[in-house]
Amino acid sequence: MIPFAEFTQYLPGILLSYVALLVGLISPGPALLGLMGVSLDRGRHAGQRFALGIGTGSFSIGLLTLTGLSAVLATYADAMTAIRIFGGLYLLWMAYRAFRTAFRKPAAVDSTTIAENASQITGRGYYLRGLALHLTNPKAILTWIAIISIGFSDGAPLWVGAAIVIGCGMISTSIHLLYATAFSTAPAISIYRRAASWINGLLGVFFAVVGIRLLFSR
Repeated sequence: MIPFAEFTQYLPGILLSYVALLVGLISPGPALLGLMGVSLDRGRHAGQRFALGIGTGSFSIGLLTLTGLSAVLATYADAMTAIRIFGGLYLLWMAYRAFRTAFRKPAAVDSTTIAENASQITGRGYYLRGLALHLTNPKAILTWIAIISIGFSDGAPLWVGAAIVIGCGMISTSIHLLYATAFSTAPAISIYRRAASWINGLLGVFFAVVGIRLLFSR
């Protein structure tokens, strides 16, 4: 049982960590834009599996950060370099896929056809894509280091770190599932059909720019 005085002492830092995560989730990033592209192009099922992959990645990064990732990165500079290279290459691959979709001849399909096309790729495949995107995203790693630093101060008991990781992981998963649902609704699909080439082209540009920036940053 956690003493009430101890709980009230660390609660503000825990809540502040949650707020910091929410701000990060609102701002567009590789995970959000990747999720948008999958949900619009492949439907709700694929988007939700992609979102679950992102959520799992968020939990994983949070646990690694809590157990000393920040110390590893501070000690071994090559670790962040490797993460940046893998992240940049993966984003360039996402850019290639987005550009390929943008220049693909559009087909007049209904929501049933979209669902059938989405079923050709397993939910596990979309889950792993979301997981890989988030695990190789340096922004997510640095965000988690900041979040843990906000609420888990020196001398804080382990339950504080657990509350931050579990709470933030659940928030991240829930928000991304809501995004997947919203992006796969009939109005969103209708808008996407009319502007699919432009949307995927912009996604491709974003992924390419961020990927190249990661590869050449120091």
